[in-house]
Amino acid sequence: MGYPGKCRKSYDTPRHPWEADRMAQEVELVKNYGLRNKREVWKAQSLIRKYRRVSRQLLAATTRGETGIEAQAEDVLEHLKNYGMLKEDGDLDSVLSIKVEDLLERRLQTQVYRQGLAKTLRQSRQFITHGHIQITGRKVTVPGYYVKRGEEMTIDYYPGSPMAQEAHPERATRIPKVEG
Repeated sequence: MGYPGKCRKSYDTPRHPWEADRMAQEVELVKNYGLRNKREVWKAQSLIRKYRRVSRQLLAATTRGETGIEAQAEDVLEHLKNYGMLKEDGDLDSVLSIKVEDLLERRLQTQVYRQGLAKTLRQSRQFITHGHIQITGRKVTVPGYYVKRGEEMTIDYYPGSPMAQEAHPERATRIPKVEG
C-alpha cells in the first residue's frame, strides 16, 4: 500500500512524448503564461481532464435517470464558478468546453501580471516566490495558486515587503494589462 504521506504526481505525462504539434503548443503556453516548464501545463491539462471526466459521468448518470446526481452536479458547477472558470449560467455541457488557457488565466502568477503589479509574467512569478504578494492579507508564495473570483480584487503587495513602498524602482505602475 505505501506510506500515506508520500507525494504522488498530480499530473499525467503525454502518451506520445515526441509529437511536434503538441510540443509546439506546450512551448507557446509556457511562453504566453511565463511558466517554469511543461510540467505546469501538464498539471493544468490533468485538472481539466478530471473536471471533464466528472462532468461526462454526471451527464451519463442524469440521462440514465439516476437520483441524487443533481447535488453532485451542482457542487462541481459551483466549484468551477467560484474559481471563475465557468460563467454564472454555465451547465455540465459547458464544463466540457473549458480550455487549458481558462485555467492558466486563474493562476496567481497571471493575475498579478494582468492587474499591473508586475511588468512581466516572469517578474510576477519572482515577486510571488519571494513573498512580495498577498491575497486577503495572507502572503502567498505559490505562483500556481488558483485565484477565486472573490479574491481577485484583494491581490496586492505584502505590507512587510520592500515592494509595498511606492518609490521602489522595480515596482510597476498599477495599470491593468489587457491582452488583445
